[in-house]
Amino acid sequence: MKKILCFGDSNTYGFNPADGSRFPENIRWSGRLKKFASSKYEIIEAGGNNRTAFCENPQGKEFTGYKVIEKYYQERYDLIILAIGINDIQTFYNISVEDFQKGLENFVKLVKSSFLDSKILLVAPSILKKVILKSCFGTLFDENSIEKSLKLSEIYQKTAKKLDCEFMDLNNVTESSDIDGLHYTEEQHEKISHAVFQKICKIICD
Repeated sequence: MKKILCFGDSNTYGFNPADGSRFPENIRWSGRLKKFASSKYEIIEAGGNNRTAFCENPQGKEFTGYKVIEKYYQERYDLIILAIGINDIQTFYNISVEDFQKGLENFVKLVKSSFLDSKILLVAPSILKKVILKSCFGTLFDENSIEKSLKLSEIYQKTAKKLDCEFMDLNNVTESSDIDGLHYTEEQHEKISHAVFQKICKIICD
């Protein structure tokens, strides 16, 4: 059975923008994959709230992508889905678009060098909506964050091409919720799960 690692942030974890709880397995996109793929693929969920990809998160190792992914080094995966990076544009980290591109490239290079036999699917996050400024996440993201989020799709696509990874843009699948401008609703998770599953089948079958 093919093994797939879904490594990401709160949108992989299944953060519910309505009440801050975690969507159950049958709702969040990475959990729903288990149902779709039960006879073909083993799905390992590895999402985490407020997790960065490459910025040093002051909350510690579990919240810093390039560090916490080390716990998966002992396993072999046919495919690793990297759905992470939006938290790196939080105001606190104050990074430029150029620094983001370098950081993302370094993170992907680390993953590729650590999982030599694995295919990589790099997933660009949906752009932030202005409603985020009025949500509880308004202290973490500002107008500059929103502007940076508009450029991430291109950065992810260029990085995937440069480092020979598969690419998927969530902006072509759905958009951030109107609740907090950052996370996804139940219906949006459903759309993402179907799109990701179709991508998985194409990557692994090819």
